[in-house]
Amino acid sequence: MVSDAPSAWNAANVVTVLRIAVVPLFAVALLADGGHTVGGRLLATGLFVLAAASDRLDGWLARRSGQVTDLGKMLDPIADKLLIGSALVLLSWLGDLWWWVTVLVLVRELGITVMRFFLLRYVVLPASRGGKLKTVLQAVAISLYLLPLDHLPAFVGVPAAVVMAAAVLVTVLTGLDYVRDAVRIRRAAGLPPAAGL
Repeated sequence: MVSDAPSAWNAANVVTVLRIAVVPLFAVALLADGGHTVGGRLLATGLFVLAAASDRLDGWLARRSGQVTDLGKMLDPIADKLLIGSALVLLSWLGDLWWWVTVLVLVRELGITVMRFFLLRYVVLPASRGGKLKTVLQAVAISLYLLPLDHLPAFVGVPAAVVMAAAVLVTVLTGLDYVRDAVRIRRAAGLPPAAGL
């Protein structure tokens, strides 16, 4: 019997898996020789930008071919959080980014992911426009911080800090927006106060 269901291992999902596979290579490049060499930082930046850009590619491939799968829906956010999370943690560990920024972003991402998991029985909480803007700002800010800023003119650090500040602000605001939506969904479903979150 021929199944009409899309194959789990289609082109889009392969791209997503490759994005996950890039994460350890990115980490090795970033940490090479203490994490502050020009070559290592440029290689890490290139790998990060390539992986971040592939997020758009796998989504486009899945929609274009009509092969959106449950595996893809599960792997895509995992790949994104692994890439963003590892970059933030490593940048903070190297002393290039304040730890409070990394902790704030990761707590927000983890909290929203857990909230979405508990809401799955009632509704799929889609990514909002603000959430997509947050992802773009995070990717751009991290890309700028990955550059060998120690070897570049001081003014290059200014746009990096400005974009990171914008990314943190949008991260917090969209997190609050998702919580508001979750509370509205819980009330519409007639759930007790502690349910659904």
